[in-house]
Amino acid sequence: MFRPKGPVCQSCGMPLSKDPLGGGTNADGSLSSEYCSHCYRKGVFTQPNITAQEMTALVEGKLRSMHFPGFLARRFAKEVPTLRRWRNKGATQNLARPSSRDLQPRA
Repeated sequence: MFRPKGPVCQSCGMPLSKDPLGGGTNADGSLSSEYCSHCYRKGVFTQPNITAQEMTALVEGKLRSMHFPGFLARRFAKEVPTLRRWRNKGATQNLARPSSRDLQPRA
């Protein structure tokens, strides 16, 4: 219903047609057909350690700063975990990060 026309960044969901640089760059300097210039430069992610949840919050905040209504900002941002960069990462990210319970001192 609210899908943008054309390809979107597979990290943040921004329409690639809205990227001021025309997209991110691969290691060889060519334009990436999958990622925007905010997320991907010279073949690497600009924020390699960000999680899908953190990216979702970042996207929602950016959309709100652009005066998108809250319900639309949330709607667009909730699509982030379904993008190619984040698929199948939930299980491995949870294993890599200790839970708050693991960080508590033991008596």
